[in-house]
Amino acid sequence: MHHGSFPKIKSIPQLYDLLPDVEQMIVDILRQIVSDGPPDYCKEKISYNVPYFYGHKGICIIWPSTVPRGGIKKGVLLGFSHGNKLADKYNYLDKGTNKQVYYKIYKSIAAIDEFMINSLLDEAVKYDITSYNQLIKSKKKSKFG
Repeated sequence: MHHGSFPKIKSIPQLYDLLPDVEQMIVDILRQIVSDGPPDYCKEKISYNVPYFYGHKGICIIWPSTVPRGGIKKGVLLGFSHGNKLADKYNYLDKGTNKQVYYKIYKSIAAIDEFMINSLLDEAVKYDITSYNQLIKSKKKSKFG
């Protein structure tokens, strides 16, 4: 399938219909882990034709290789929007060439490490909340400074 023929994805079921079985299962499991993790203020939307989770800012993205422009040839990428701000104490994420988004590519269901994903999600959500609170404080300061 060449890039020009890839449809605009509007829903998760539509995305699943376009994915090979293994990618669909990996995406489904990753979405479940991410959905179960963050607090209620975090939401999921389709962005760039893939599932994207955000709070005040982006938290993570799930990008199957079937969807063009993800930069991966095989598997499903779980990318953390502000991966460069995470401690990632187990060095679990790949840094790649992007200065901000760090990621892990899953080529099988067995490769999915729920503990690692949850610990990184916790960190990503804490960063999201902290950076938002700092932004609010700095706006109040500049307003009343």
